[in-house]
This record gives sequence, C-alpha cells and structure tokens, in this order.
Amino acid sequence: MNIAVSKHRRRLGITAEGKTSSRLSVRGAIHVRHSSSVLRFAQRSGYNVAIFSAALCLFVSAPAFAQADFAKANQEYARGNFKEAITSYEALVRAGHWNANLFYDLGNAYFRTRDFGRAILNYERALALDQRHPEATANLQIARDESRALELQPTRLERYLQFANVNQYSIAAAVALWLGIFGIAALIFARRRSAALISLSILCLLVCAMTVWAIHTLDNGSKGRALAIVTGTDVQARLATADTANSVLALPAGSEIKILNTRGDWMYAALPNDLRGWIQTKNAEPVRL
Repeated sequence: MNIAVSKHRRRLGITAEGKTSSRLSVRGAIHVRHSSSVLRFAQRSGYNVAIFSAALCLFVSAPAFAQADFAKANQEYARGNFKEAITSYEALVRAGHWNANLFYDLGNAYFRTRDFGRAILNYERALALDQRHPEATANLQIARDESRALELQPTRLERYLQFANVNQYSIAAAVALWLGIFGIAALIFARRRSAALISLSILCLLVCAMTVWAIHTLDNGSKGRALAIVTGTDVQARLATADTANSVLALPAGSEIKILNTRGDWMYAALPNDLRGWIQTKNAEPVRL
C-alpha cells in the first residue's frame, strides 16, 4: 500500500599603605567599602548576565537541536529503520516540539510497522493541528481501511460548523468582541449616538456570542477534546468495569471513541453505532495531548 510521502516542510583587595590623619583614614575606609560594594555588584551582575546568556543560548539553540533530531529520525525512516524512527519521533513529541508534519511522519512510521491504531492516532493529531493536511487525510483513510476501524458520526449541526476549526472561531470571536467593545466605547463618548454604530456594536457582540457557542459545540462534539483512538488489539467495550462483563462492541485498532468518564483503570465512552461502554484506559489514547 503506497503512503503519501512527507515533504518535510519546515514544517527546531584594596589595601591602604602609610599613616595618615584620622580624617583621611575615614575617607579611605569609605572608599574601600564603596569599592567593595561596586565589586560585589559587578560580580552579581556578571553572574546574572552569564545566566541570561546561557538561557538565551539554550532558547535559540533548542529549535536547531529539534530540527537535527527530526532530520535524524527522517534518515532512520528512509533507511527502513522504522522502530528507531518511531523512538526519535516520540522523543520529539515528549519534548513538546509538536507540529502537523511530526505527527504525520510518526503516523507513517507506525503504519510501516502495521501498528494501525497508533498510525491513525498520529494522523488524527496531525489533522487536529492542521485540518487541511492532504497527506495526513489520505493516509488516515488508508489506515482505517486496513484496520477496518470504526468512526464516530458527527451530528448534523457539527457537520455544518466544521467549515472552520476551533482556532479560526476563536480568532473571529476575539475580533468581534473587541469591535463591539470599541463600538460601545465610541457610543459612550460620542455627542450624538449613531443608529448605524449601535447596530454594528450589537451585531459584533452577537457574532462573538455565536462563535463562542460554535467553539463549545465543536469542543464537546464527536471530534472535540474528548476524542480518543483505540490503540490496543482485540479490544472489547463492556457493560461494566470487569473483564468478565458482557461485551457491548468489538473495537478494531484505530476506532474512535469519546471519553465521558474515567474510573480507575477503566473509561466510560461513547462508541460508534450510538453505543456506550467501558474499556480499559491502556487500550486507548486521547488525540489531544
């Protein structure tokens, strides 16, 4: 099965000599104490500058080290050392260097080892960061076909709202809110209140409210923050938190679930086909980190 090839877009002391009058001795002591204070201040300043410089070097060099590790992982993948590539990619994920291409390449490496559950998990993570990642979208469907994974079906309202993602709705809500605030401020300080300005302020606040509602709907929907992917094999969703409980649904690797609650080593989840059941937490991982 051919997998779309990643383009790897830059997708990283002072002493005193001789005897003098008591007045001069006092002045000398003051000078010595002042010089010592200046010296201590300079030393402390030097330490602070050194610490700041070291922190700045680490901050600047961190992306370079990440890029080097990413390139090394890509080389391992190109040589066919998929397990070694997975180890390197996962190290970057644990270090917090998240981007869509990293998760996409990690998904490809898992696919090559026929771990379809984790391949689908990482393709989903790539799409959570970049909804319009064409390679991740294509390979996600290939992996689902291979594993026969089950999907959660979004509601009709969710489908209407999915023309934009949560980040885009957040930006729209912030812009509309500030425009509404500025409009209200202008009305307060204006000598004459304009009907057009009142209408525009009300419209902006309504847009803000609608986008916040859309964010809430998507965030709690089938593809929201509670979405998880089954990564175990031969997983059975059960009626109760026991391996001997009756099975509700067999979940192939890569199947989608929505976590509703957790109890110890079990999670209660919404399942495909409008079912609900308990599965062990070790058998699924959330898409959002």
